[in-house]
Amino acid sequence: MTGPEVRRRRAARVLLLDAADRVLLLRGSDPADPSRTWWFAPGGGLEPGEEPRAAALRELAEETGLTGIELGPQVAEEVAVFTFDGHPYEQWQVFFLARTGQAPATADMDSSGSAPEEREHLLEARWWTLAELAGAAGAEEPVYPEGLARLLARLAAERVPPRASAR
Repeated sequence: MTGPEVRRRRAARVLLLDAADRVLLLRGSDPADPSRTWWFAPGGGLEPGEEPRAAALRELAEETGLTGIELGPQVAEEVAVFTFDGHPYEQWQVFFLARTGQAPATADMDSSGSAPEEREHLLEARWWTLAELAGAAGAEEPVYPEGLARLLARLAAERVPPRASAR
């Protein structure tokens, strides 16, 4: 007996930093097991024919309501293997770095652009400091991508890309 077929897809995500180098993460849950929660960078699957940069900006707007963000360089890629809603996934995903001068209040973020079935599993948004991320390793609620604190520490040290001006 075999299990469900692995769903393969491509995705693009945004590591959005504010002027204090805090990163925006979203907290999500699994429809098949709502008690299973995790933190992740905004983003999601590419639509047919869509380029990763366009998908990253579209997903950021759908999940947070944030528009007018300029993406910096692609800073990472990975293949993530996970189960969501009872289905196994293999997801190739890229991460783009972006900066905003003024961190919007998470209470003002709007996920109404997401599909209803996605929106109900977006539980909250939060700006995380590097120290908070480093302390989250091994926590009850995982943070994805794994190694995010190390990646952001390296990028902050390299100042990639140049800081955005305050808007």
